Amino acid sequence: MSDAGEQRESMEYDVVIVGAGPAGLAAAIRLKQRAEEAGSELNVAVLEKGSEVGAHILSGAVIDPKAMDELLPNWLEDGCPLNTPVKQDKFFVMGEAGSLAIPNFIMPPLMNNHGNYVGSLGDMCRWLAEQAENLGVEVYPGFAAGELIEEDGVIRGVATEPFGVGKNGEKKDSYQPPMELRGKYVLLGEGVRGSLSKSVIKRYGLDEGKEPSKFGIGLKELWRVAEGKHQPGHVQHSFGWPLKSDTGGGSFIYHFGSDENRYVYVGFVVHLNYKNPYLNPFQEFQRFKTHPDVKELLEGGERISYGARAITEGGYQSVPKLSFPGGALIGCSAGLVNVPRIKGSHNAMKTGMMAAEAAFDAIAEGRAGDELAAYQDAYEGSWVAKDLKKVRNVKPLWSKFGLVGGVTLGGIDMWTNTLLGFSVFGTMKHGKTDAACTEPESKHKPIVYPKPDGVFSFDRLSSVFISNTNHEEDQPSHLKLRDPDYPEETEMPVYAGPSQRYCPAGVYEYVEGDPKRFQINAQNCVHCKTCDIKDPEQVIYWTTPEGGGGPNYPNM
Repeated sequence: MSDAGEQRESMEYDVVIVGAGPAGLAAAIRLKQRAEEAGSELNVAVLEKGSEVGAHILSGAVIDPKAMDELLPNWLEDGCPLNTPVKQDKFFVMGEAGSLAIPNFIMPPLMNNHGNYVGSLGDMCRWLAEQAENLGVEVYPGFAAGELIEEDGVIRGVATEPFGVGKNGEKKDSYQPPMELRGKYVLLGEGVRGSLSKSVIKRYGLDEGKEPSKFGIGLKELWRVAEGKHQPGHVQHSFGWPLKSDTGGGSFIYHFGSDENRYVYVGFVVHLNYKNPYLNPFQEFQRFKTHPDVKELLEGGERISYGARAITEGGYQSVPKLSFPGGALIGCSAGLVNVPRIKGSHNAMKTGMMAAEAAFDAIAEGRAGDELAAYQDAYEGSWVAKDLKKVRNVKPLWSKFGLVGGVTLGGIDMWTNTLLGFSVFGTMKHGKTDAACTEPESKHKPIVYPKPDGVFSFDRLSSVFISNTNHEEDQPSHLKLRDPDYPEETEMPVYAGPSQRYCPAGVYEYVEGDPKRFQINAQNCVHCKTCDIKDPEQVIYWTTPEGGGGPNYPNM
């Protein structure tokens, strides 16, 4: 563990960006573009906790190229790996034995995916990193930003997690102290529930007057399907079975690739405001794949990879203030996903670009460490805010009225927003946090899930294996408990131990004995942050592990 008084290496930049996702890389590119246009020099650094750029990126993904068109107009000709345009858009309501297609003309126009592209967001980020580096951006994969540097109430930079700290906090022979990266401005693009973003929101009260943040968990597998079953550009969304009407969520199936690589993304989303502590999102996903329609697609195919990640679902009314003294929140650190479209990368990129514009102008004026008010103003007048405002009531309507009523009213609300420019519901509230939605086990019955068949459905540990997840074992656990007695004294007796079910990687376990013993298998963690979100009493919290740890998602 690092000492407060130890000597740290310090590097100075104009702008430091945390996270090499769509938001962070778009910000870095736009900063260098502006500097090139002005004939000036600007030093930009991007820190990425994954072992490489894209290692921790997980999304559907059907990508809206709107922001890419603005940032890099020749992206397609320049080799961006998005080469499967959407050709067919389907929506279904699923029942246990069959499915009902929803006519496309019923769906609001904003749900249309034509003009979008199916592909790997991780691969897209790898390409964006190349464009950034070609412009002179310094990209540092394998370095986790674990600490904010605050001086006189201003964020002046970040410090990386140290390397070579043992489980008990001792410095090993391989120890390397934290490195400080200081900048005139710091942009936080950590993604969903980022630890630094969470800290800065609380520190500066950025969520005052806002609705609570809401989340879902997205689980995804990459399959290579049998010949004759591949339809490049086919996009399919569904809701209904296996989730009950009082639990929000749905599925996606996206076809992309070539005749040789007949890739299909199969994914499932569960809204984390569910009440029943016995519900297991991973098992619901596995059950979904046993549906006759899905089995027919996957039969004869091969599962290649697996991943899971939380999704921001609070939308317009939950977006915090975006600027703070010395920096700004960009992308999913601010919660910018359009929930019914299951899309956020275009919004993330645009906010990164807007923050970059504000930061560049501020530096050009000789400013540093103040609030980027111009970024907040730009967001409020942007197509990002308009995009989120149109769908702001879809999530709360679903939460309040369930599957049939909520989806129907949500669709009507999107139509009125599109045609008339206003909502008949105004702006609805979310109310509780997802953690507070979890009810005691006494109000619910256990859910019995079928055993995995190893063909269509699988167990968590074999799934984690193909996510290529790894952490240095001899390091302190990055999953912390504010109260070490909480699992045995509260979580298990009151809530039936939901951590062993909501975690999609088998991190939390109650080992048999008298009494049962709580165990954290931090090695398995895929960095989805669900535990930090869904734990009923908010005792479990997620922090950054040593840089380079976690999943390594290929083509995800």
